[in-house]
Amino acid sequence: MVKKHAPPRSAPTLSDVAQEAGVSTATVSRCLNSPERVVESTRQRVMAAVERLEYTPNFAARAMVAKRSYTIGAIIPTMENAIFARGLQAFQDALSDQGYTLLVSSSAYRPELEAAQIRTLVARGADGLLLIGHDRDEGIYDYLAQHRVPALVAWSYAPDARSPSVGFDNRSAMAELAQHVLDLGHRRIAMISGFAAGNDRARSRVLGARDAFIANGLDPEALRVVETSYDFEKGARAFEEIVTQQPDVTAVICGNDVLAAGALQEARRLGIAIPEQISVTGFDDIELAAVVSPALTTVHVPHREMGRQAAHALIAMVAAASQQAALPDVSQCISTKVVSRASLSPPPG
Repeated sequence: MVKKHAPPRSAPTLSDVAQEAGVSTATVSRCLNSPERVVESTRQRVMAAVERLEYTPNFAARAMVAKRSYTIGAIIPTMENAIFARGLQAFQDALSDQGYTLLVSSSAYRPELEAAQIRTLVARGADGLLLIGHDRDEGIYDYLAQHRVPALVAWSYAPDARSPSVGFDNRSAMAELAQHVLDLGHRRIAMISGFAAGNDRARSRVLGARDAFIANGLDPEALRVVETSYDFEKGARAFEEIVTQQPDVTAVICGNDVLAAGALQEARRLGIAIPEQISVTGFDDIELAAVVSPALTTVHVPHREMGRQAAHALIAMVAAASQQAALPDVSQCISTKVVSRASLSPPPG
């Protein structure tokens, strides 16, 4: 005997949710589209009804009414480096609170790939884009302006740049760290940096270290800089190159914590005591910085705060663009600070 199955029930409607929550359909719509306009107790009651009924909003209809897709695109240089994880998670959480969905792409530090991904996200209806750093072809900004898609830059703050930014001043942050190294008496200093070409964050950090040299009456060209990709093993190889070619070095400043961790590992392999013989510093203060041995002196970047503020700023830009209004001034500089740990001490002797 063939078992008969009950016919599938029809999908719940906005009216079903309103009846379940004891509110009007307009209130349900506001909860889904503009939750900040609804008191918390009502919003919780409506969202509980949405969950019980397993209601799925018709986002196509919503997009037609609101003239936006409630989708934000983000393009990060890599998914292999933890420096973007915390900020991007906070960015997504803040977007989700306002009913937005995040689409993420990785450009692998390739400008041509980032350009293609920008065009793809725009073609798929992204309301706005989060980009990392300011270095890219001007034609990309022209394209975004032509299509009226707001773009916000994070992880870098440059008030005079074409695109607004919610980030930090990489140059001054590294200058502060380098000054801390110099204050301890170090003068024979080298730096392991990411590739500066096409990467304003890496370039600014090198300039910041040299700013500290100049401020102390030192020749900025005396800072030996080895450029490499942001990779643990590449940091180790760069450290080996430095100590082989400059055996009197007493401090190595690294462009991020991953490079610094690689340097620490290579120092152990070579039998070099850190910081007794050579001090090592990082940048970013990701979780890795506190658990390596010795723990890294580094620059703390409040990635989560930056992610939250970037989400609020980009939503404001998208709202203005959807109303064909002038985009608000959303640029914000996030403060950083030097965190002193065991990997940095005065030079030997």
